[in-house]
Amino acid sequence: MSTTATVHDRIRHAAAELAPRLWDVAQELHRHPELAFEEHRSAALLSKELDSEGFTVERGVAGMETAFTARAGNGDGPCVALLLEYDALPDLGHACGHNLIAGAGLGAALALHNAMPEIDGTLLVVGTPAEEGGGGKAIEVEAGVFDGVDAALMFHPGVYSWSSAPLTAQVQYRVGFHGRAAHPTGNPTEGLDALAALIQLFNTVAAVQRRLPEGSHIQGIITEGGRATNIVPDYAEGRFGLRGITGTLLDELIAELARAAEGIALATGTVVELTQASTRYEHFRNSDVLSATFAEHLSQAGMTVGEPTPGIYLGSSDIGNVSARVPAIHPFVAILGPDESDHTPRFAEAAGGPDGRRAMLASAEALARTAADVLLRPELGARAWSELRRKEAAGL
Repeated sequence: MSTTATVHDRIRHAAAELAPRLWDVAQELHRHPELAFEEHRSAALLSKELDSEGFTVERGVAGMETAFTARAGNGDGPCVALLLEYDALPDLGHACGHNLIAGAGLGAALALHNAMPEIDGTLLVVGTPAEEGGGGKAIEVEAGVFDGVDAALMFHPGVYSWSSAPLTAQVQYRVGFHGRAAHPTGNPTEGLDALAALIQLFNTVAAVQRRLPEGSHIQGIITEGGRATNIVPDYAEGRFGLRGITGTLLDELIAELARAAEGIALATGTVVELTQASTRYEHFRNSDVLSATFAEHLSQAGMTVGEPTPGIYLGSSDIGNVSARVPAIHPFVAILGPDESDHTPRFAEAAGGPDGRRAMLASAEALARTAADVLLRPELGARAWSELRRKEAAGL
């Protein structure tokens, strides 16, 4: 059996040899961005790369045409998953750097497979569509793709270099008020103004927002407010995005939105409907055990990550749904400075430039080494599982 030090050394050499090929793949994704659930070209490219290296590839998993898995190993031991994201943003392309996430995950898989051609356990590569709305990972979790996995690993390019990701729980709700139409000059007393009820809900939400804990919020837009100014609207609808630091806090926000809407409906004589309008993203539970392992390997690859800055939250991701079931990491590695932001043209440019390349290649090597540690050191996985159970019990 190979020692971890020997495997780490082999990974370093393999990652260096793979570097031009991985950057070609990342550049190809960058040149041809595809939106959520439409990533046919990207999924085909990535799965073909894995297929050509002897992985057993399954396409169209979890009922999604652009999702796939690729496996290597004999199954007699731990299972470690490397996660690949590859969807892009409307009008902005890879302004979140998913081409780099895919390139790093692919590189980690190929380097590890090269370093450990006979794996006692399972190396699982998971193609995860639609992170930018749609929640491919959440769908895969429910379909059982992560059943039996002992560690789920990925990195994300960003404007900070952090060992863990402060990602909140998030969901959207549609709130519709049904009233009764009337003409404001002909029969005004017969009307039940649905739009007025919706506006009252926005005012109530604004008051609630002022007392929410750090990292939580409710933000809404009006999606339907009537058709003509001389008719009292009989229907009005808003869409509200809710975020909570934890899933428990998100549940409390949902209940508060429902209570406010129902109270307003009672006061105005309208009827209200609340329906979930998006896939729910759970908050991210970081595996401190595995993150520390990744951070150590990343420093040996020439880059460093520190602890998150208190009070800064970076949105939500469907990796949270994975982390609720399996020990997981989602470190950020900076490709721009902290005065910048992702989801911008500047970030898209960086994701196709030299800073993106450096972050991707260093992360690929660190991910491969971390995955090797999970496969070769059973006690590491045991510690990660113990930590996850403690966090679950504490509601963290």
